[in-house]
Amino acid sequence: MTLMTLILLTLFLGLGRWQWQRGEAKQAVWAGFDRTAPAQNPGTRNIDELERFSSIRLEGRFEPTRQFLLDNRSHAGKPGYEVLTPFVLGNGRRVLVNRGWIPFGGYRDRLPDVSLPANPPGTITGRLDELPVAGLASGRAPPTPGDDWPKLTSFPTHAELEAALGAPIPRRILLLDPQVEAGYLRKWSPPGLAPDRHFAYAIQWWGFAVVLLVLYFGLNFRKVK
Repeated sequence: MTLMTLILLTLFLGLGRWQWQRGEAKQAVWAGFDRTAPAQNPGTRNIDELERFSSIRLEGRFEPTRQFLLDNRSHAGKPGYEVLTPFVLGNGRRVLVNRGWIPFGGYRDRLPDVSLPANPPGTITGRLDELPVAGLASGRAPPTPGDDWPKLTSFPTHAELEAALGAPIPRRILLLDPQVEAGYLRKWSPPGLAPDRHFAYAIQWWGFAVVLLVLYFGLNFRKVK
């Protein structure tokens, strides 16, 4: 019983510490997301070298003929897609812009219409973020092969998107600001669980450790009549 108690106690304390550290790391990410600043023009700087969640302003044009639909993206419990559209800058470089969430139409063989308006904006603003990452490798699917666009994909890698486009793109994507036209539902939030959830899990694991000690001492040091 003593050996089992020590093993479980070490496990519970370690899991609690791990969750607490995850909460602190997530707190830093959420603080960066909540930080507001005027959108800046990156100029000739490499977008991938800018701080994550930086607000930037880009000038150029959308490329509506080659778009991606990110599958398995839900909102308020409803399935749907997020629309990734290349934005061509004045120097010819491309940046993938997430134009927001659109609901699933009910048929897997009928993709939603994601065409842009007749006069899409030439200046857009948004914040930089990473591509979404799948929790399990089995949930990934590269962009559909062939010449048909838009291409359906699920948690693609940067290399897969570059290969489908046939052009280099930054690893970062731009989350289009809600006030910019030519987009869909955009209620951006930091990725993953809230920091408070991780802190709560940590306290829960440490609570298990306390209960374990109470049971151990209660069973081994009770008075014998």
